[in-house]
Amino acid sequence: MQIQYSFLSPPGRCGYLPEQTWSLRYEVVRALDAGEFGGLLQLGWRRFGTALFRPECAACRRCQSIRVPVATFKPDRSQKRAWKSNTDSLMLTIGAPAVSAAKLKLHDEFHEFQSETKGWPGHGPKDAAGYEDSFVNNPFQTEEWCYWLGDRLIGVGYVDPVPVGLSAIYFFYDPGERGRSLGTFNVLNVLAEAAKRGLPHVYLGYYVVGCASLEYKARFQPNEVRDPDTGDWVAFRQPNEPASKP
Repeated sequence: MQIQYSFLSPPGRCGYLPEQTWSLRYEVVRALDAGEFGGLLQLGWRRFGTALFRPECAACRRCQSIRVPVATFKPDRSQKRAWKSNTDSLMLTIGAPAVSAAKLKLHDEFHEFQSETKGWPGHGPKDAAGYEDSFVNNPFQTEEWCYWLGDRLIGVGYVDPVPVGLSAIYFFYDPGERGRSLGTFNVLNVLAEAAKRGLPHVYLGYYVVGCASLEYKARFQPNEVRDPDTGDWVAFRQPNEPASKP
């Protein structure tokens, strides 16, 4: 790994829990391979483009990296319904990341909907250069997962294949198709693909209790979280266990 520069962001309003204050540690890399990033995933790091990051907050430990052991995953009834209702009607293509007008439009529609319904910070339309920086210009080969309803693009996800598993980076979809539970369907596909490739884990990023946009990740069970204080991966939510604060 070749680090271009590192910095700790100054304390500011948390992007996950607005009542909290966060600081993020960033490592911007010149070069990084999939094996190196797999090791960093296990240490709680995430990635967008060439920027690696993880929380380093003085007064809060509610961000927990979460992963699903592929061999023991058991879909619940809701997840089974999402799979059944989509698997025959949607087509998934996996390829190299690229920018297009359809992806830019879908990305902007998704973010506008999330801003209106969940209070996400608003932003203007994402241009091609910004999209490339976020999703296309990666330090190693990333996969782009596109979901098609007929000839219409309705969902796009980005996935890092690393030796220790698959890491789901980001997913956005057509808000008009939200009744399909496309986010759930995407994670189910990532888990199925990891099983097909013989990979042990699917990494879902951060689980943050109290953040509605991230709490859904705990529904993929059984799962494990990384204790931010000890660094150990520990069993977290088991099938049929009621949702409760950790």
